[in-house]
Amino acid sequence: MMALKEYYIGIDIGGTKCAVSAGTDQMEILHSVYFATHTVNGPNYAITKILESITELQKKFKERNLKAIGISCGGPLNSKTGTIHSPPNLLGWDNIPIVDIIKEKTNTPTFIQNDANACALAEWKFGAGKGSNNMVFLTFGTGLGAGLILDGKLYTGTNDNAGEVGHIRLEHDGPIGFNKAGSFEGFCSGSGITKLAQLKAEEELNKGGKLSYCESYDELQAITTLQLANLANAGDKDALEIFNISAKKLGIGLSVIIDILNPERIVIGSVYARNPQLFNGLTSEMIEKEALEGAWNVCKIVPAELGDKVGDFASLSVAIDGYSHLTFMQ
Repeated sequence: MMALKEYYIGIDIGGTKCAVSAGTDQMEILHSVYFATHTVNGPNYAITKILESITELQKKFKERNLKAIGISCGGPLNSKTGTIHSPPNLLGWDNIPIVDIIKEKTNTPTFIQNDANACALAEWKFGAGKGSNNMVFLTFGTGLGAGLILDGKLYTGTNDNAGEVGHIRLEHDGPIGFNKAGSFEGFCSGSGITKLAQLKAEEELNKGGKLSYCESYDELQAITTLQLANLANAGDKDALEIFNISAKKLGIGLSVIIDILNPERIVIGSVYARNPQLFNGLTSEMIEKEALEGAWNVCKIVPAELGDKVGDFASLSVAIDGYSHLTFMQ
C-alpha cells in the first residue's frame, strides 16, 4: 500500500488579516485561505474562521497526511504554553490558549512562535539564511524585532523575550520606538523612519524653513516611509539625510549583535530588503568602525528573500520545525 503524501498547515495571525495555508516540507504552497481578522469582533470570530479554514484544507487534501500545524503571531506570547498574551495589534486577545484550542479540534500537533521567530525559521530554511548555522533575522517593518538561529536551532530565551533588539537604546534622545526615545527601533523601523523625518521637518519649520518632503505643518502627519524611500532613491537630499541617519544607526545596532552573537549571516527584511542601496555603504562603514574585526569579517548582511509570501512560509516553518523536534524527542 502506497504511503500518503504528507503536508503541513500554517496559520499567520495578523491584526488586519489572517492566512491559513497548506504546504509541504519543501515549502510548496498547496493552497491558502485568507480572511480579515476584524479585531472589533473579538478573538472568537477569527478563531472560528481559522478552524473553518483548517477543516476546508483537510477536506481538500484528504488524500494527504497532515503532520503538524504551525502558528505565527505577533507577541507577546508563550510558545511553551501556546498562549497569546494581548498583542497590541490584536485587541481582546488576552491569554488565548490558541494551541490547545486548535489541537483539541484537529487532534494534530500544533506549535506557535512570534512572527519574528517564525520569519527567522523561514528565511533560515528556505530564504536568505539557507545554509547558515548562526543567523539573525531582523524584521525592520513597522517595528524592529529579531529571530535568532544559534548553533542550528531557534533560540527563544527563557520566556520568549530573546531577540527584542528594538529595545536597545542607541541615543539618549531621538524618535520613539518600543516606548523608548532613541531606541534601535526608533531609528531602524518603518514607523521610526517616519517619526525621524517628522522630527526633522518640524525642527526646520520652527526655524522658518522647509524640507522637500514637508513644506508646512499640515503635511507633517502625511509623511510616510515609502514616500521618503522613493524620494531618496531619486536623489533627494532631504530624504537621503533621513536614510543616512537610519543607516548609521543600523550599523551601530548591528555591531552590538555581531560582537555578542558572532553570527555568520544577518538577514534583514521589509524596509531594508526593499532598499538595501540606501543603507549598505554607511551601515558597513559603521560596522567596520564599531564591531570586532574578527567578527564582522565572517558575517554577511543580506536582504530577506521571501518577500510578500513570508507570512505563509513563516507559519509553515513553525509547523515543520516543531514537528522535527517532536519526532527527535520520541
